[in-house]
This record gives sequence, C-alpha cells and structure tokens, in this order.
Amino acid sequence: MRILLVEDERRVASFIERGLKEEGFGVDLVLDGQGALYLSEINPYDVIILDVMLPSKDGLTLCREFRAKKIAAPILMLTAKNSVKDKVLGLNAGADDYLGKPFEFEELLARVRALIRRNTKAQSSTLQIEDLILDPAAHQVKRAGKEITLTSKEYSLLQYLMLHANQVVTRTMISEHVWNEDLDSFTNVIDVYINYLRRKIDEGRKKPLIHTLRGTGYMLKGKSAAV
Repeated sequence: MRILLVEDERRVASFIERGLKEEGFGVDLVLDGQGALYLSEINPYDVIILDVMLPSKDGLTLCREFRAKKIAAPILMLTAKNSVKDKVLGLNAGADDYLGKPFEFEELLARVRALIRRNTKAQSSTLQIEDLILDPAAHQVKRAGKEITLTSKEYSLLQYLMLHANQVVTRTMISEHVWNEDLDSFTNVIDVYINYLRRKIDEGRKKPLIHTLRGTGYMLKGKSAAV
C-alpha cells in the first residue's frame, strides 16, 4: 500500500515515515501543500496523512482541493488542535479521520489500516488464489495449508499481486504501490523480490502461480475463490 505523508515538522515526519516503512508501506513524504497537491495528481495513493499546519497552503485548504480534484484516497488529518470545533472543520473539509498530536504510532497505524479496510473491501477480506491464501487481519500467508513466512516487502508485493490476480501488473505499477516514489522501476529490485516470492510460493509445487511476462510485467495466475 502506498501512502502520501504531508508533514512539515521534520522530526515528526521522519518518525512516521520510518514506522510506516517498517510496516511494509510505501511512503512519499512532502513538507508543503503545493508538493502534496502535485504528487496527488500524478500518483495513486491508498491513504493520505495530512498535517493541518503547513507552509504555503494549510491542511484544511489542501483537503478541500484534494476532494475538488476528485482525489478519493482516505485522508487522516494530524494536528495539535484537538477541540471538537477543529475536528468538525477537518471532517467537513473532506477528511475521513482526525488524530491529535501528540499520538502513539500504534494508534496512527491502526487508523491507517482501518481507513484502508474501509476504503477497499478487498483489503479487509481474505484473498485466495488456488490453494494460496492471504489473511490481512492475521497478516498471514498459507499455501496448501502450510504457513509461509514473508518479509514486510514480500508480503506487500504478494498482496498487490493477489489483489490484481489474472491481470498484468507492470514494474511501474508495482513500484508505485509497493515501493517509494524514488524507486527506479527499471532497476532489478522488483525482479529480485519476485524471485524471492516465487521460491517461497511456487518452488516444489506442481502448479506455479507467479508468471513473468517478458517486456510487460508479471501476473499471479489462478482460479480465485471467495473466503
């Protein structure tokens, strides 16, 4: 999942960015409203974390502009202003949730995950392709009933492939949703992680699920099942 983080306090921004990356999220960090608006128009995001007090363009104004431009990503607003009036202003501007500063990272993470689940039904449902099962709630992957241990990045990549099962996904699509804004989609990093997954998911199996389409991208191919 890819997150746009808009926060001008560098210490806070670094803390949030580091924590989200450790949880397997791709994070694009910007320090001002203009930069955030630009990135939101050229990249798809699963969640936007937006500070209210920003230079050049405040968070409330920016939130309204996101919605005016039909940017539908859930928005979590961060601010030191914790009055009911301030929260109402944020929600009326188009925000989906509101978190006051200071906060514990665990709460921010829980709110981000809740927004993702709320925004996309597929994210809250167990995914199954053939005998491969990914359970987001338990953060668990199994094939043929056997649990498979994945790193955070491997898990995020597999989840993205499963959400787009039987569809071609390009390196650019993967880099946008699983990695950060600055990843060069022409490097071999994505190929390396695809190979990591292939060894864990397909090696020793009669039916491989992960396929490379030369010159195009990748496909996780198989019969899906409702779980």
